[in-house]
Amino acid sequence: MAPNLDGPILSEESNDLAFLEQRDLFQVALSSIGDAVITADANGHVTFLNSVAQSWTGWTQAAALGRPLETVVRIVNEVSREPVENPSTRALREGTIIKLADSSMLVSRNGVERPVGDSASPIRDRDGKIVGVVLIFLDCTDRRRDEHVSRDKIRYAEEILATLREPFLVLNKDLRIVTSNTSFHQRFHTSEDETTGRYLYELGNRQWDLPELRTLLEAAIPKSINVDEFEVTHDFPAIGLRTMRLNARRFASNSEYPNLILLAIRDVTKENSAEVALQESELRFRRLFQTAKDGILILDTDLGTIIDANPFICGLLGYEVEDFLGKELWEIGLFRDRDANREAYRELRTIGYVRYEHLPLKTKKGAVVEVEFVSNLYTMGNRRVAQCNIRDITLRCELERQAKTQAAALADLHRRKDEFLAMLSHELRNPLSPILNAVYLLRTQGNESLIQKEARMIIERQVGQLSHLVDDLMEVARFTTGKVKLQKLRLDMRSVLERAIESARPFIDRHGHKLSVSIPDAPIWLLADSTRLEQVVVNLLNNAAKYTEGKGEIWLETRSDGKQMVLTVRDTGIGIDLEQFPDVFDLFTQATRSLDRSDGGLGIGLALVQRLVEKHDGTVQVQSKGLGHGSEFTVRIPLLVDAAELPPAPTKSPDRPKDASRVLVVDDNVDSAEILASLLRFSGHDVRTAFSGPIALELAAEFLPEVVLLDIGLPVINGYEVARRLRQNPRLKGVKLLAMTGYGSETDRQLAMEAGFDKHLVKPVDFVTVEALLTTMLKTAATE
Repeated sequence: MAPNLDGPILSEESNDLAFLEQRDLFQVALSSIGDAVITADANGHVTFLNSVAQSWTGWTQAAALGRPLETVVRIVNEVSREPVENPSTRALREGTIIKLADSSMLVSRNGVERPVGDSASPIRDRDGKIVGVVLIFLDCTDRRRDEHVSRDKIRYAEEILATLREPFLVLNKDLRIVTSNTSFHQRFHTSEDETTGRYLYELGNRQWDLPELRTLLEAAIPKSINVDEFEVTHDFPAIGLRTMRLNARRFASNSEYPNLILLAIRDVTKENSAEVALQESELRFRRLFQTAKDGILILDTDLGTIIDANPFICGLLGYEVEDFLGKELWEIGLFRDRDANREAYRELRTIGYVRYEHLPLKTKKGAVVEVEFVSNLYTMGNRRVAQCNIRDITLRCELERQAKTQAAALADLHRRKDEFLAMLSHELRNPLSPILNAVYLLRTQGNESLIQKEARMIIERQVGQLSHLVDDLMEVARFTTGKVKLQKLRLDMRSVLERAIESARPFIDRHGHKLSVSIPDAPIWLLADSTRLEQVVVNLLNNAAKYTEGKGEIWLETRSDGKQMVLTVRDTGIGIDLEQFPDVFDLFTQATRSLDRSDGGLGIGLALVQRLVEKHDGTVQVQSKGLGHGSEFTVRIPLLVDAAELPPAPTKSPDRPKDASRVLVVDDNVDSAEILASLLRFSGHDVRTAFSGPIALELAAEFLPEVVLLDIGLPVINGYEVARRLRQNPRLKGVKLLAMTGYGSETDRQLAMEAGFDKHLVKPVDFVTVEALLTTMLKTAATE
């Protein structure tokens, strides 16, 4: 039986000697092969393993004979780790030669894996019948390692291309695209499928079909001439007009892609624009540097020396540019010495900015120029420099000195103005006191005629008006000097309103106005100064009466609104010009009424209202629809949250019957002293008068008064000193001292208390008030 040419014959059916010899020869040959060889019969049972196969599978020939191939030969996929069908099985089934995939791994009996490539071939007898199969394994370890290395290199190159921020192409010798990176696709709005294998000039509606590019790729590159920084400006359909900078290299290789062209593309449109802008900026800087009206010095940050100076600083100091170069700032007089210069420079390098004012700088001729010095660090090209701006402030310093002098003069003028107002009010009050007391004395006479009565009433009204003006002047002085202090106590706003209405009623009635009042029945508790709030209401009512034509209407309404007391004074008067609204509460501002100015006024009433309300943490607002439509003023002051927690406001002690007492009246205004003495005598008191400090001290030592009504502004010895000396007299230990003066500031009150006065009254003083105080003082003295 002749062997079939399709494979070796290993049948044991024949005892033919030649066949046995041939079989032994085949086995010897198979055993000597360097690859693993395994044979199996038609049923797939192992019949032979050469030594290599035994080593790779871990099976000995004796142990493997007769076993199914699947138990001896175990093959898995390298990647998926799934079992791979034994190729010998397919070879027996299909009757053809079967090859393993490259990713196959042979797993030995003890788990050792080996990359293999194999083939399985069916064995046929002379009649062509399949009688077995031979399986040959090749060790692919080295080849597989080389493949991995190659794949890693390819992947490495691909990853480099993918991460490049600029577009990149690899072209073959025919200028067809082999590789294009992600940046190319993104920049030119294309995809890998649209570029790979395409002719470069065909891309994007032939947007790369440029004469310059053809010259570069078709002429220079084939001659192995490298191209660097080759710029092409083109209007690309997808991205517009751009300037591209190309770098190309020819890559010669014997590999699958010989003679490749590597083409790097960089969009330099913005870069070129930035360079142009930088050049223009440098040109502008140089122009400004040369024409600036401030001195400019440029310093080297490492050495601290001058490397440039502009014409202005040269003209200011009388030097040439060359005179500055290489010098430190102290050498041109900007700092007192090298150490001060370097300390300033260290600060500049630390924080990047320094500023000095009023630095004295000497010119070449020795003149001193005061300058302002400002320095900043910045980069000029590739060099770090410091720019120093030096401004001549000689004129500004002179103006500042003048401004300080003027400010001091204005402050002195302001002080003198306040002193004048205080003195004016004092001098005005002095004659008012005797007039007011004389009027009171006339009132006590029972035989005055009708004409006398009318004359007396006119005097009373005019004195009251004058007293009001003097008080307003003093209030202005107090507010402008910040000396207004409130005596805040718990109070019911209704009582304040009653007193205010009583005070304003004569003025309102004199104009024939109708006053409508709306006050709630429930208390309106505030923490406030009752005197000041009364002043607010009186001023608002008087203002309404003054600027309302005869027989008009005035409304006063008070209510509680949440956490606030709301007081409204409304009238049918002349209203407010809309242009005058911003100035309504300014000092010395008045609306125009008539030429006669029959009601007088200084234009400070509303200003005082606003300041007093704000002192109570409140607000005051005005509304008017314009001239001829009346006005409405609204005051809001916080309510007292819990009135029960505060002590009640003090109430007046009821007057006791008058008692005769010894009273000394001291005033350098003779009329004032005499009229007050007459009133006191009329009330039953024993009175003496003195018109100077020394006479007062002598008379007091003899008369031993119980009460001294003492003026402050006395000749020779002022009232404060008289009070101190009276207190030093042991015989006058219990005397009550009452200051009656035109000086009414808080400071004046404090000085009076320090001098020993018991009370401080501001002229003009109503005699009823004086008499009530005498009664209270005498009662207090009697209980001591």
